[in-house]
Amino acid sequence: MISTETIITGQVRRGLNRLRSYNAAAAALVAGALQPLALAPFNLWPLALVGLGIFSLLLFKVTRRRAALVAGSFGVGLYGVGVSWIYVAIHQFGGASMLLAGLLTLVFVLAMAAIYAAPFILSYKILGYGRLGILMVFPACCLLGEWLRSWLLTGFPWLYTGYGHIDTPLSGWAPLLGVMGVGYLATFSAATVAGWCFFVRPSGNLIVATVMVVGIWFTGWQLQDVQWARVNHDAPISVAMVQPNIAQEVKWDPAHAQPTLERLQHLSEPLWGADWLIWPEAAVPLTYHRALDFLNTVSRRASETDTGLITGIIYDDQQQRRYYNSLVGLGDALGIYHKRRLVPFGEYVPLEQWLRGSIEFFDLPTSYINIGPDHQSGLAVNGIAIAPTICYEVVYPSLVAKSAHNSNVLMTVSNDAWFADSIGPLQHLQMARMRALETGRYMIRSTNNGVSAIVDPSGDVVAKTRQFVATTLAGTVYPAYGQTPFMRWGSGPSVILALLLLIGVYSARRRF
Repeated sequence: MISTETIITGQVRRGLNRLRSYNAAAAALVAGALQPLALAPFNLWPLALVGLGIFSLLLFKVTRRRAALVAGSFGVGLYGVGVSWIYVAIHQFGGASMLLAGLLTLVFVLAMAAIYAAPFILSYKILGYGRLGILMVFPACCLLGEWLRSWLLTGFPWLYTGYGHIDTPLSGWAPLLGVMGVGYLATFSAATVAGWCFFVRPSGNLIVATVMVVGIWFTGWQLQDVQWARVNHDAPISVAMVQPNIAQEVKWDPAHAQPTLERLQHLSEPLWGADWLIWPEAAVPLTYHRALDFLNTVSRRASETDTGLITGIIYDDQQQRRYYNSLVGLGDALGIYHKRRLVPFGEYVPLEQWLRGSIEFFDLPTSYINIGPDHQSGLAVNGIAIAPTICYEVVYPSLVAKSAHNSNVLMTVSNDAWFADSIGPLQHLQMARMRALETGRYMIRSTNNGVSAIVDPSGDVVAKTRQFVATTLAGTVYPAYGQTPFMRWGSGPSVILALLLLIGVYSARRRF
């Protein structure tokens, strides 16, 4: 005798499989578009769980072509909404027409959607393997997709699911598993809820998964109080930042260089005497050797007031004829750091021999930057080691974790004026918060036009500026010592677990 559960479940399955392709694509597109709403500035994280649940059900018992359509549509929704700020950079500051900027943004979104869909296409045969397909294969594919996007073609580790949980109980797992591991736990939670919606009666594995989800969220809540790295509260460091708010349109205009330098000096005047004074990315609108007179002047001022001044600048290596996006230490600060992860088209032009000069966007003033060496000593002020990152670099979890190994404080500088009043700068700040949480260290974020901020080791913003104003920010940070589990192991264990889950389900399917 056929049970009611079998009849209803079979109807649901057939309903999903018979859903017309354009309806399935539309549903996946909407589900993908919900994901950025969980991130800054919206922070509506439950919507992402709903979208992921819908996505998992749309992948049940699909063909390879259907998997490509559904996963690709989800990726288009995700990136179409989440990186809409790319259009702003290309059109408003890259000199491209609205049509061309829209076309280039669309090409980028489609390319990222294709990469996003790859793990689901490769695993389509086991995505529909009963409850295990939803509970085990789907979250594993999501994690492997994020890992793939962290390094493929230099990587674009943006819009990760875990960022939406920086303020939820799952954040307690970040020092152990990193943002990708947090994303996996969130996706597993969504898949479990979807499993309850899909199957009429609970099975043993669904009940076990539910117990696990409750345990994961409860444990995460408890882990929020654990300090994995030791913060020395007996060694306060006074930190000050200058946010000059230089408009991107005049940033590299030679006629505006002197007014920019004067603004930096004027805003810094009441800040001398702080232990650290930070100027943002490329704050000095001259190359290093052309700015030596100015740098020597402010370095003397810093030394006189026992201040370590760190500023962003374009460093011109005159012997090798190379340019680097750099940070230099002046006064009591020591060291120089060259950026290691460059922004495609913004700092270098892929396929340069064909694209350079074709439109203004491919000939931006900063698009001649070279990649800095992998192994650099970073910066230091009075014996406190700083792990520096410049702009885009802070979105790479492993890069920051590795740099933090022998450092006590994290620091990132940026110029988010490229993205105007879009959601990009606020997403950027949220990712910097996650780096602080993953490493158990204070994060100092100095920007040209906001949001400049000080973030504590729990990922909470303790002080910040408003956007689009020339202002300063002062506060206190404390050095941290020791390593979090994520700093030791990175995302490797999570990736290996995901691969083992896929292999296990695939083997079970072939066996039974």
